[in-house]
Amino acid sequence: MADQIPLYPVRSAAAAAASQRRAAYYSAAGPGPGADRRGRYQLEDESAHLDEMPLMMSEEGFENDESDYHTLPRARLTRRKRGLEWFVCGGWKFLCTSCCDWLINVCQRKKELKARTVWLGCPEKCEEKHPRNSIKNQKYNVFTFIPGVLYEQFKFFLNLYFLVVSCSQFVPALKIGYLYTYWAPLGFVLAVTIAREAIDEFRRFQRDKEMNSQLYSKLTVRGKVQVKSSDIQVGDLIIVEKNQRIPSDMVFLRTSEKAGSCFIRTDQLDGETDWKLKVAVSCTQRLPALGDLFSISAYVYAQKPQLDIHSFEGTFTREDSDPPIHESLSIENTLWASTIVASGTVIGVVIYTGKETRSVMNTSNPKNKVGLLDLELNQLTKALFLALVVLSVVMVTLQGFAGPWYRNLFRFLLLFSYIIPISLRVNLDMGKAAYGWMIMKDENIPGTVVRTSTIPEELGRLVYLLTDKTGTLTQNEMVFKRLHLGTVSYGTDTMDEIQSHVFNSYLQVHSQASGHNPSSAPLRRSQSSTPKVKKSVSSRIHEAVKAIALCHNVTPVYEARTGVTGETEFAEADQDFSDENRTYQASSPDEVALVRWTESVGLTLVSRDLASMQLKTPSGQVLTYCILQMFPFTSESKRMGIIVRDESTAEITFYMKGADVAMSTIVQYNDWLEEECGNMAREGLRTLVVAKRTLTEEQYQDFESRYSQAKLSIHDRTLKVAAVVESLEREMELLCLTGVEDQLQADVRPTLEMLRNAGIKIWMLTGDKLETATCIAKSSHLVSRTQDIHIFRPVTSRGEAHLELNAFRRKHDCALVISGDSLEVCLRYYEHELVELACQCPAVVCCRCSPTQKAHIVTLLRQHTRKRTCAIGDGGNDVSMIQAADCGIGIEGKEGKQASLAADFSITQFRHIGRLLMVHGRNSYKRSAALGQFVMHRGLIISTMQAVFSSVFYFASVPLYQGFLMVGYATIYTMFPVFSLVLDQDVKPEMAILYPELYKDLTKGRSLSFKTFLIWVLISIYQGGILMYGALVLFEAEFVHVVAISFTALILTELLMVALTIRTWHWLMVVAEFLSLGCYVASLAFLNEYFGIGRVSFGAFLDVAFITTVTFLWKVSAITVVSCLPLYVLKYLKRKLSPPSYSKLSS
Repeated sequence: MADQIPLYPVRSAAAAAASQRRAAYYSAAGPGPGADRRGRYQLEDESAHLDEMPLMMSEEGFENDESDYHTLPRARLTRRKRGLEWFVCGGWKFLCTSCCDWLINVCQRKKELKARTVWLGCPEKCEEKHPRNSIKNQKYNVFTFIPGVLYEQFKFFLNLYFLVVSCSQFVPALKIGYLYTYWAPLGFVLAVTIAREAIDEFRRFQRDKEMNSQLYSKLTVRGKVQVKSSDIQVGDLIIVEKNQRIPSDMVFLRTSEKAGSCFIRTDQLDGETDWKLKVAVSCTQRLPALGDLFSISAYVYAQKPQLDIHSFEGTFTREDSDPPIHESLSIENTLWASTIVASGTVIGVVIYTGKETRSVMNTSNPKNKVGLLDLELNQLTKALFLALVVLSVVMVTLQGFAGPWYRNLFRFLLLFSYIIPISLRVNLDMGKAAYGWMIMKDENIPGTVVRTSTIPEELGRLVYLLTDKTGTLTQNEMVFKRLHLGTVSYGTDTMDEIQSHVFNSYLQVHSQASGHNPSSAPLRRSQSSTPKVKKSVSSRIHEAVKAIALCHNVTPVYEARTGVTGETEFAEADQDFSDENRTYQASSPDEVALVRWTESVGLTLVSRDLASMQLKTPSGQVLTYCILQMFPFTSESKRMGIIVRDESTAEITFYMKGADVAMSTIVQYNDWLEEECGNMAREGLRTLVVAKRTLTEEQYQDFESRYSQAKLSIHDRTLKVAAVVESLEREMELLCLTGVEDQLQADVRPTLEMLRNAGIKIWMLTGDKLETATCIAKSSHLVSRTQDIHIFRPVTSRGEAHLELNAFRRKHDCALVISGDSLEVCLRYYEHELVELACQCPAVVCCRCSPTQKAHIVTLLRQHTRKRTCAIGDGGNDVSMIQAADCGIGIEGKEGKQASLAADFSITQFRHIGRLLMVHGRNSYKRSAALGQFVMHRGLIISTMQAVFSSVFYFASVPLYQGFLMVGYATIYTMFPVFSLVLDQDVKPEMAILYPELYKDLTKGRSLSFKTFLIWVLISIYQGGILMYGALVLFEAEFVHVVAISFTALILTELLMVALTIRTWHWLMVVAEFLSLGCYVASLAFLNEYFGIGRVSFGAFLDVAFITTVTFLWKVSAITVVSCLPLYVLKYLKRKLSPPSYSKLSS
């Protein structure tokens, strides 16, 4: 149904009807509030009525009459009147943010970007100051480092709270215990954080310095000078050698290549690994020598710096010639920074530097990433703070607000401040460091590096994975897999048959040509190419291979041999045909794969220039073909063609190859093409249909005259040229169908399968072509075989986007493929609807995406879904996306290290992501959740005891335990067992990978929620109450021993609780438990003065004799059993009655 909706007629008819009604409505409205707005509505775009039009849910919507539409503008007017309501409902927020933005803009007013005139070799002639050409990835500088790091720390409620509490200890009236009990932990946390940030920052500084100090040759009047990359200025003439990075955006003036053009690699800029052909400005290329660049007076006019890497407008003007020479400059005359010269040496004039280069404008500033777990814990600490305030107020109220009550209130706040434990940050930060160490030491994922140590738990909460295609899912190595001739198909295992056929056919031709009758060869050849005679398989293979070897835009390149100077001429002479040092260059890797394949079966492309190309046959004979016309591949035509003349037979042939959709109407009728194309596509092969047509001399001359006429026309040139070429594209003889495979990275299919089973939705964002992207999506099983694929039609206006979104809405459970341009249009008008629809898809593929678009999609997903996103890529074009995601993973690939350096985690192969998420992500999240809650429980239990103690002692604000005991409690006595929770695991790694469905539970965030937190609070209150009341009830007689008894029971309870929380024992856990117990027993003997009540001056010392009595031991044991046994019983019952999902697997 959706396919049958004509896009334009419906829209224009609807628009016409709507505008008529609108006009009628406004004329009827009279001079009311609508009348003065009439002009605006009439001028609006014809598709403006779509503003009010809902995206329809049903098919009937399109047939519905628009009768109710004329009421909408009136509704719009009434809706705008309620100003106060708008202000209360969030308008104030909007106003505040607008004011803040305005202030920030005023403070950091950015320099306006302008177009510029750049004189060749004269940087001093620049009217304006341009930015330095330096790369800067650092977050801070010398002055902002300490304030920046401190701000990042104290913007968390938890840390700010500790700072206030610690500072309060300088006030004598509020002092409780010793200063070190508050400042030591806080100082430790800050020192660790600052050190970690400083190391990260220094590494960034070193990487930048390395890039900025690369040396380049600069051309001056006095000759060549070496300059650092960071010292290059606008107007400099820079020489860039082969395989060197281009340091800034330049206009291409000269090259050492004879053709006046060179190839560059742009993979760090747009992710495409095919080489781009760049053309030098012809005026400067024609100059006899390099130094002549200074003898002419010329300038380049360049547009203002922009984001778009695929376009450029400028002019080159030479003033000192008569008349002045003007040349227009386009994208093919530019060399953008961060690309690499692939052939020859180039000279360019610098037009943009530093922040104004295309590559820097397309990367976003790195932001500090904060994990979801940290944010959740921050919320819980706020809840604890509230409890703390309530508890203190209750205590003061029970005192009856006697005396200076506000001072007592503050003292209570400090007494109970252990409710919010400072050790929480210490433990979590150390835990994160431990997880990072475990990830890097994992032998199953060698080479993995953790670059951002603050967010390992994010790996366990991911819902969306956004991946690049080229180099991430694929190796970007094309391999020829299949040749289909209609009746017979050849695969990789039968290529030797093709080789023998080719060898034999050329042997026959060769023997005939060298025989007595030289004229018989052309005669036989012309007979064989007439379609009437049924051809033998051998001749059909011969024709197909020859067509593939001729129809392309590949150029063979030879590395110049180094040797003794005298031998260079010989090297030149025989270098043409030496196979070792020949490499192929083309704008697409598919083309190279085809030419490499013809070489492997015996027909080798040995040389090519603009007018001819030479093939070498298996017997060593060289065939020369004259190139008469070339019709390059475009995304509209989806095909390329070439007309060649065989020098030996003077036969003219028109060869063409292209996508099946374009070629099926051009070739002669057949019954196999469509079916075979479908079969190959399902295997994930990229298909090309190859066809030919033999032309007589008259036919060609007629075509050429019409073609050159069309090329000269001023109006509708492209249409006329296309029409002339189409006159040739009729009834062509179908030769073969080829299948080329872009090899996937190792284990991509099982990894994607695993991630999909884990409930992670995978989106592929690529800069590549739509066909290629769809093909890889199928072959990598990103889209499963049973799923339909909805290819979003190209849309340019609001109306088209509207219709296309409605067509898409009717589809169910199908993958979406959309191009960057259409995406841009849809996001402009229907952002919310598009994201909502796309999120329901099992898989989404976005092709032809620019780096900024990729980052924009990630940001949209985060904002609309509020779920955690992960981006994975391997090229410089993925950096923005990696930095925008909650968790960025970079792959060290062929496209360099840029992505892996900017990422939070760096891996060497895509398949490692499975283990990284399923095992390490799961463990990090589960462990941190358990650790965080246990540390809070540890603080709550001691605060409960303090509350009970104070209430028994007539609500006195006296500390129960002395400073050293409090510090010891959080460190030496319980730290090791509690921290050993970072070694705990609920399921074995093998199980987690075998059953990725377990990962789905994590994304719901049930390990750390208000529910689990409240359970821990109740446990703490129960245990604290039991310990304190138990100590008071059992020790009526020796009241001075309350501290020793309750503290001993407390330590034992904590150790038992750690044992209760652990799910899988590790030998280090056992060691930690006994070590802590040993430390405690030793301190009982040696530090006995701390175990009295109140200050030491009270004289309540602990006698060692009392500790060794049986009474002490049984009473402590009794209290501990009462506090812990019920919890063990409850845990046992819970495991029996409602076991968690993972326990079913591990049992």
